[in-house]
Amino acid sequence: MYKTIEDEVLKKSAPARLKTEFLQHEFDRLRTFCALIYIASIVVWIAYDLILSFIGGQPFTWRSLVFIGAFSTLVIALRLIRDARHFQTLNLLFVFAMAFGTRLLTEGLPGDHQPAWLLLAASTTLFTASVLPLSRWSFFGAQIVTWAFLNPFYNTGIEYMGLSGVMAISYSAFICGLTIYSFLILRKAKLYNFIMSKLLLDQAYIDTLTEIPNRRSFMTRANQQLNNAPRENDHYLAMIDIDNFKKVNDVHGHDVGDEVLKRVAQDIKSVMAHYEYARLGGEEFAIYLAGVRREDVEGLAGELCRVVREQPTRHPVTISIGLARVQDGDTLNQVLVKADEALYESKHTGKDRYTFHCPA
Repeated sequence: MYKTIEDEVLKKSAPARLKTEFLQHEFDRLRTFCALIYIASIVVWIAYDLILSFIGGQPFTWRSLVFIGAFSTLVIALRLIRDARHFQTLNLLFVFAMAFGTRLLTEGLPGDHQPAWLLLAASTTLFTASVLPLSRWSFFGAQIVTWAFLNPFYNTGIEYMGLSGVMAISYSAFICGLTIYSFLILRKAKLYNFIMSKLLLDQAYIDTLTEIPNRRSFMTRANQQLNNAPRENDHYLAMIDIDNFKKVNDVHGHDVGDEVLKRVAQDIKSVMAHYEYARLGGEEFAIYLAGVRREDVEGLAGELCRVVREQPTRHPVTISIGLARVQDGDTLNQVLVKADEALYESKHTGKDRYTFHCPA
């Protein structure tokens, strides 16, 4: 079963919206890792600077302090941003600062030493970029910026057809190809893992017919609301049943019944968009309303009955609603029983109405 679903997913191209969601998910998950990579890159750059200062005979100047300050500012900015799209631009700025600063460090070295140091810096930068949660344009932008500043042939005196030049070209092509291949393959694998996880979660928690949350999802989310949400106002639970639904199926067939279920689900979604709602099974739905006043609940229940009743359709239906207030110490199952008792009252006092549960 899993293999069949996987094969179907791999055949399709992921839509742009899903890729954007994946990129945000990866950035949220790896934000701390990105900060650690940036800090490690700064440490390597400082070590690089110190080596060239003490062994290469170049003094440690104020420019080094300026770059360290710029790097630190970008790390702080990384900890503050929350949008993955902003990270793509931030990373390009970081690569630019790193590459430009490294180029300035190597300017004072003898010409025959510069290509090796530039290639070492370029490979470090590109390998770092290949493991970050980047979009394609940001990654290839990092490639362009890196080679623009760390080109081992620019102003170094190395000959293209000489032994050193051929080795530099070969190593540059190898590093460039390896990092691009690694980035694309790793990104594709992560993207499809994300799609598979999302698909399986949707199948586990979304009702296939009505495309709204199912009973498993409702029990999980409603329990969270019951146990964790602040009680500034009351909490209520609503049970909903489609009136005379069996007759709809018997007279018009199950296809029409399915259309009615989907239409009522969309009505619930439109009216109760700010609350937890789900299809529990059959023609039964449930809504958990957290932090509301009784008069607000009455208004929402009345509006939902009206919307369902007045839908312009060939097969009109009505709904009955049972409402129960969540008392201190109640479990979700206890409130469901109370709401079901109120629903029974609505069904047997005329239908197309809502009823509040009255404690005995």
